[in-house]
Amino acid sequence: MKVDYIALSVPVFFILIGIELAWNFYRKLNYYRFNDSIANLSQGIGQQLTGIFMKTALFFGYKYIFENWRLFDLPQSIWIWIILFIGVDFFYYWFHRMSHQVNALWAAHIVHHQSEEYNLTVALRQSWFQGWFSWVFYLPLAFAGFDPIMFLTLSSFNTLYQFWIHTRAIKSMGPLEWILNTPSHHRVHHGSNPKYIDRNHAGTLIIWDRIFGTFQKEEEEVYYGITTPLASWNPIWANVHYWDELLKTARQSPRWMDKINVFLKPPGWFPAHLGGFKSAPEIDPLIYKKYDPQYHQQLTGYVLVQFVVGLIAGSAILFLHSSLPSPALISGATFVILTLLTCGALLEEKKWKVKFEYARLVLGILIVLLQDFPIGYQVIFCGLNLCSAVWFYNLQKKNVDAEEIPEV
Repeated sequence: MKVDYIALSVPVFFILIGIELAWNFYRKLNYYRFNDSIANLSQGIGQQLTGIFMKTALFFGYKYIFENWRLFDLPQSIWIWIILFIGVDFFYYWFHRMSHQVNALWAAHIVHHQSEEYNLTVALRQSWFQGWFSWVFYLPLAFAGFDPIMFLTLSSFNTLYQFWIHTRAIKSMGPLEWILNTPSHHRVHHGSNPKYIDRNHAGTLIIWDRIFGTFQKEEEEVYYGITTPLASWNPIWANVHYWDELLKTARQSPRWMDKINVFLKPPGWFPAHLGGFKSAPEIDPLIYKKYDPQYHQQLTGYVLVQFVVGLIAGSAILFLHSSLPSPALISGATFVILTLLTCGALLEEKKWKVKFEYARLVLGILIVLLQDFPIGYQVIFCGLNLCSAVWFYNLQKKNVDAEEIPEV
């Protein structure tokens, strides 16, 4: 039986985030910002929803190779499990390393590195499209004859292991730093400091970075994020912005070889006529500033409630998708994505936020009424959206009135 261990671990993720958040407030560490955390968690919800439409196909790609082209019949002994664990971690290292060295792969993976904070919500900040190609790196395991369910189990636990290392609360782990990927090692990996870029690609075992020359110890302060900040809380733009940059560069390149190289070369590569390779700039602490646009603080409660609604709806879809008809699945996932989008728009004070939010609330009502949901769910959801519309109207009215009060 195929079990989605990552989906089952979601409650644990939020419990651990709550513990770290409490520790953050207790120690006044400033590891969290509301807008950044909402953006990170939105990426995680979106990744799980978009993954619904691809996970089965990708799993059967591995399964087909195993059933038709495997070279060996391997027993499910403890030694085979150990070998497969090492194999999964080894191929994860190379997938991860290539995702930093090939622009077309980095265009997807970049999402995980966009946050300028470093806390457990960053672990859930995942690309919506990375899973569409990452599985290819593991196909040698299918050819070797490793059972698909064993592979799926160990690859899931490889991912689960990496959740807890996204924290600043744990400094050094002593001798374990030599063998395991730790918070200290992974903080380096998320750094935009030039000396930290493209280092420590490990999943569970840091030995691969030590063997293949990509290890870097944490030394000076880490500045998190990407060299050209995303400067947006928009979850859709976060997943496509680098593709937009690559396409613009390709259009500016008259030579076909340059157009192709734009997607195959490492990040920072440009054709000669556009200046050639551009190295990551050094960070000046005196002028460094995180993206943090101002927004009306009265919106905080509203955004939080809408995000929770999106989280609950997304979780329900995640656990019930196999029993949902396609129209309900697609429309439900669309509503959740729009909910995440409106949270980002409100936190950025986008000009289109008001019309968009009313349209989203109306669309949500239409979706639930047109689907064959139990009457109780329809009443609750429609009532919630109507209450949200009234709440949002009052918030906007207060904000407009406040802006019209002349300064004395």
